[in-house]
Amino acid sequence: MTQFDTIAVVDWSGGNDTGPKPRKDAIWLGVARNGEAEEPLYLRNRAVAEAALVALIEQEKAAGRRLLVGFDFPFAYPRGFAKALTGQADPLALWAWLEARITDEKTTNNRFDLAAEINLSLGGKGPFWGNALGRDIAGLGRTKQDYSAAPFSEKRRVESLAKGSFTCWQLAGAGAVGSQVLMGLPVLSRLRRRFATDLAVWPFEISKGSDAAVVLAEIWPSLIAGAVRQAQTDGGIRDAYQVRLLAVALSQVAPDILQQMIAAETDEEGWILGQGFETDLEAAALRLQPPPLRNDCFALPAGVDWTPVETALSLLRDRMQVVKATVECQTAQAQGRILANPVSALRSNPPEANTAVDGYGFAYAGGAAGTQVLPLVAGRSAAGVPFAAKVPAGHAVRVLTGAALPDGVDTVVLDEDVTASATQIAFRGPLKRGANTRQAGEDIVKGSEALPAGRLLTPADLALLSAVGCAQVPVRARLRVAVLSTGDELREVGQDAGSGQIFDANRPMLLSLATRWGFEPVDLGRVGDDRNALRAVFDEGAARADVILTSGGASAGDEDHVSALLRATGALQMWRIALKPGRPLALAMWQGVPVFGLPGNPVAALVCALVFARPAMAALSGQGWIDPQGYALPAGFEKQKKPGRHEYLRARVRDGRVEAFASEGSGRISGLSWAEGLVELDSAARHIRPGDLVRYLPFGSFGM
Repeated sequence: MTQFDTIAVVDWSGGNDTGPKPRKDAIWLGVARNGEAEEPLYLRNRAVAEAALVALIEQEKAAGRRLLVGFDFPFAYPRGFAKALTGQADPLALWAWLEARITDEKTTNNRFDLAAEINLSLGGKGPFWGNALGRDIAGLGRTKQDYSAAPFSEKRRVESLAKGSFTCWQLAGAGAVGSQVLMGLPVLSRLRRRFATDLAVWPFEISKGSDAAVVLAEIWPSLIAGAVRQAQTDGGIRDAYQVRLLAVALSQVAPDILQQMIAAETDEEGWILGQGFETDLEAAALRLQPPPLRNDCFALPAGVDWTPVETALSLLRDRMQVVKATVECQTAQAQGRILANPVSALRSNPPEANTAVDGYGFAYAGGAAGTQVLPLVAGRSAAGVPFAAKVPAGHAVRVLTGAALPDGVDTVVLDEDVTASATQIAFRGPLKRGANTRQAGEDIVKGSEALPAGRLLTPADLALLSAVGCAQVPVRARLRVAVLSTGDELREVGQDAGSGQIFDANRPMLLSLATRWGFEPVDLGRVGDDRNALRAVFDEGAARADVILTSGGASAGDEDHVSALLRATGALQMWRIALKPGRPLALAMWQGVPVFGLPGNPVAALVCALVFARPAMAALSGQGWIDPQGYALPAGFEKQKKPGRHEYLRARVRDGRVEAFASEGSGRISGLSWAEGLVELDSAARHIRPGDLVRYLPFGSFGM
């Protein structure tokens, strides 16, 4: 009974159709297969939800996958209620009884009237209460006043244990679980009849459920409320988070724990699957986080000393992996976020054939040359207000830009090319079939991939996602980048700086870079040359961030405390990069968090951040490794380059030629502001003369 390939979790609703736009207090479906979650599915009404569940069950059966479907409403009422209505102490008999009596349309149903009839048949004082309709109903009060659940209990035994649960007798107001039950059980009854011997209901059919291909169970997403709060860091719809995370939790929880859940002692009142196992479920839900980096991920191959830039980049590319979990984000707030999964169009764009201009539409009739005269039908087609009738052959109708093409129209003639009266139009042919029109789906077709996983979402992407109906998207939680400056010589801008002291320029630069790249900056401040203080700040950084950037103290001198402290942990790798500027690059792991120890000189710190840290952090964030786009341009300078080291020159383009900053000193910060990019020179010796082609990397290629 405990082995399931697929878990589905349904957040149900007893209300009316909620419209095409995903929203809260609606029906949501979350699915996880073998621990991998799909994007939650919004279902606007119960008919749509029932059809989706039927399709899911048939799909999983056809694939040979065993399916558990959980619903967030009670499967049974307090003891004695089923027998009072059906003559049997059998909750499944009550399912059938309700199915025969509940009527359900998109905007109306009879749940309040049926509850009133039940109340009257039982004496008139309950057990149901809560009338949300605009009319009074005999037997059903609007509030709990004069109400009595007797002779039935207010709640089932399991609800007395589930903190924050509501009574199933309440039909209206906050926590109106009763409406969900009345409108949900008939759907479950139909699923049970449709799939017959292939389906079992837990806990009422345990013996049958041991072999059934599909098992239905009562669940409650609030069992993992803590995990949902941790995952829901970017707003979004809580119901969507809940179904996804609970599906993952039930899919990943240990088999022996699931067996204990299923073995819960129950009777005709049923039970909530997982009640009493909240800690296990929350831990399983949070297991969705990607695996951590290995502590030896920066280790160099045996015998490697000086590391060419290409080798260093290749090693980083192979070892960096995603460390951020997937969260749901409203499309309107998704600019700068990274897509966790591919997103498919929910609607074609354009959704239907329409006109690209203001003009007159008609059916193509051969595109004859010369003067064409067509009678004009009354009315027009405008954007959002289509022409309702069919345009007869040989007639034309007024159409405005963006309007749906009326039935009988496939070609449009431009306003400026027409002479029109109140009853007819004239224009000169020939005109091609389909002229001045847009075809349905000519941009993108429903169901096709709109954007790939790893995409850094731009304003243009938000327009595309909105056009194809995606109100929310699965994105990676933001990478948290902690920045630390080290050294006794550093002072904050605004403080007094004495002899031998300098202002901290690297930290503002690196924090700004993290923000510019779409990451969440975490300012760890400045730390002097004190290893105990450094240790405390590294501990803080590991607790608050996913990656730590330091500048200074990364070499091997007496006061290079960063490298000394990292070496003491046993995880430091000193990569002596064959690079100018920026030879020392310290890479380490601190409590599972990668540390990039950048050089202290600002120019070298920026170059190493752009060349090494930026692509590595893009990979960690879920965007994937990013190589900067370079361009071959003629040099506007002369340089005699020695062999052995890769070099990056501060540069900019003027009049089609690349200028290099006058000084190559790594302390000349003004050159960073002067520059608009870098010239990349490989490790070979080279004499560059004006006009020779060099590889220019604009700062825009580095995302800055």
